Amino acid sequence: MLRKVRPSRKALRRTYQGLVLLSVLALAPMTWAWLSSTGHRVTAEHERWLERVPAAQAALVLGAGLYGTQPTPMLARRLDISAELYRAGKVRALLLSGDNSRKEYDEPTAMRDYLRAKGVPDAVMVLDYAGFDTWDSCVRARKVFGAARVTVVTQEFHMPRAVTLCRTAGLETFGVGDDSSRQWPGPTYVYAARELFATAKAFADAKILDSDPVFPGPREVSLTRILSQPGAPGA
Repeated sequence: MLRKVRPSRKALRRTYQGLVLLSVLALAPMTWAWLSSTGHRVTAEHERWLERVPAAQAALVLGAGLYGTQPTPMLARRLDISAELYRAGKVRALLLSGDNSRKEYDEPTAMRDYLRAKGVPDAVMVLDYAGFDTWDSCVRARKVFGAARVTVVTQEFHMPRAVTLCRTAGLETFGVGDDSSRQWPGPTYVYAARELFATAKAFADAKILDSDPVFPGPREVSLTRILSQPGAPGA
């Protein structure tokens, strides 16, 4: 009859220490994102939230998927918030950053069409067709479109990562987030859980690898032209 071999105290201690180390490494990027964005974000559902948003050159609206050619409900909410920022005079331009890696999938155009139907003029909208992820959108906003100060618009669960990445990319950034848990609690909790892994990747991209975007250029002047007009907030 075989006897069970119990692990030694030393082995158990090393296993415990290894698990603690893995936990710290897993949580470090989330801590980085939360602390770096503290004081630079607000939830759009809070009372008088617009008063807390500083003037900026542009609202950087990040893509969040399409149903066919229509924005998903979460993306539509981001666009609604950006329209509110524009109408309140908090931003002069809307930088719509999304995925157009395939001919049949065009987030920025769908975002523009949605806002156009809401009465936002084409003249204040700038389309970034290579915003394949948050880091790419932030870096391209500065290096390709020449932005210096933006209000990034997303969901609340994504806001710490988005604000922190844009600030790391060299943008003076404030974030406005939609509290999607009110209308879509199930998807929100799933996406919030995924932030643990997404933020770890973001930390590697921004702080370790200092990755360039997939498409780093060429330089666009459409945002600069809008901001050169008199009365541009944050210009």
